[in-house]
Amino acid sequence: MEELQMDSMAAAIGVSVPVLRFLLCFVATIPLSFLSRFVPYGFSKNLYSAAVGVILSYLSFGLSSNLHFLVPMSLGYVSMLLYRPRCGILTFFLGFGYLIGCHVYYMSGDAWKEGGIDATGALMVLTLKVISCAFNYNDGLLKEEGLREAQKKNRLIKLPSLIEYIGYCLCCGTHFAGPVYEMKDYLDWAEGKGLWSTEAKGRSASPYGATLRAILQAGFCMALYLYLVPYFPLSRFNDPIYQEWGFWKRLGYQYMSGFTARWKYYFIWSISEATVIISGLGFSGWTESTPPKPRWDRAKNVDIIGVEFAKSAVVLPLVWNIQVSTWLRHYVYDRLVQNGKKPGFFQLLATQTISAIWHGLYPGYIIFFVQSALMIAGSRVIYRWQQAVPSAIKNVLVFINFAYTLLVLNYSCIGFMVLSLHETLASFRSVHFVGTVVPIAMILLGSIIKPGKPVRSKGQKEQ
Repeated sequence: MEELQMDSMAAAIGVSVPVLRFLLCFVATIPLSFLSRFVPYGFSKNLYSAAVGVILSYLSFGLSSNLHFLVPMSLGYVSMLLYRPRCGILTFFLGFGYLIGCHVYYMSGDAWKEGGIDATGALMVLTLKVISCAFNYNDGLLKEEGLREAQKKNRLIKLPSLIEYIGYCLCCGTHFAGPVYEMKDYLDWAEGKGLWSTEAKGRSASPYGATLRAILQAGFCMALYLYLVPYFPLSRFNDPIYQEWGFWKRLGYQYMSGFTARWKYYFIWSISEATVIISGLGFSGWTESTPPKPRWDRAKNVDIIGVEFAKSAVVLPLVWNIQVSTWLRHYVYDRLVQNGKKPGFFQLLATQTISAIWHGLYPGYIIFFVQSALMIAGSRVIYRWQQAVPSAIKNVLVFINFAYTLLVLNYSCIGFMVLSLHETLASFRSVHFVGTVVPIAMILLGSIIKPGKPVRSKGQKEQ
């Protein structure tokens, strides 16, 4: 009878039963995180966080999911326990190695395209949390003078207990879709220290308004996605009618396909944002306004307006999958930069490659993130030109950078959605590879047309 009800519910909203089961558990993270507010600090809060995470994982994906999650969690903890001086890099390769193995075995992208789901997505988030914890424990051995600000803030002096570690990894189901947060912040939250201490608060930060906003945003995002997706299916790229369209109509369809797909991610991240806010873990301090308002930056994974109206491709990592982008910056990009040297295209390309591998081993992912590196590098060239011209011309270049970002982003993301090499190249070819040619042209022009010093106003010169 229960299976029959699940079948009818799934059919009513147009998803598979496994996806419905996941969505029910995913939405349940909100009330369960709300209940965590009433759990005493310390061991009880860690136990509650761990238990809820384990139960939700079992209900969503079955027993095998918890066994899969146990592998990277064990690898990370054993590395910290036995070989602290290199536990960060060791966990990085072991964690990614296991994740790649799961990607190869399950090839989850095909299931996701067909409306299925498995535990690989949650394993991706969990892998990042395990790696960052190990790196921060590794950093606890180092002297503060040689560390970046993020390393100083997040370093761990002592090894977290096993229950603290499990609670951090699975906290109330936040491993389902993020956001990724730091062990130091989790420990402060679970123990009522730092931002969450009675002395630090001075006043209570109410999460209810921000939680309601996130829930309403999630509802809007899902409604818009369900409305748009029948008009812009990915299957259209293989339809003979698509080949009959002209260049501009094909380009417009690529834009609308990317635009439509993003609302699914906006929905997922809005739910996870509500979960982390209502628990209190998302609290990140107070604004400087009068009166001060609570900030919930730790919970935020996307800035929808920032993505859809990005003036430069450079800002996209700051507004899309924000916490994963922060993780990539702290644990890949920054750590590849040698002391005394500036980061360059190598660090950018290496970071985007790691991001591609993290998503899966489909050609579409690899192509998308290589495209992203080119897109960002080309956008930086336009930005440098913007800073070196008078304000009248600058406004034109600002618009060009906006249009460039819009074009290349929505062209590139087709690979992220269709995944296969053949379909990705076919969609690129249908618009004459415009989103690849333009960034490369910008990069080459940037090496030829070198901007001078930024133009300053008369007032600035007098200063």
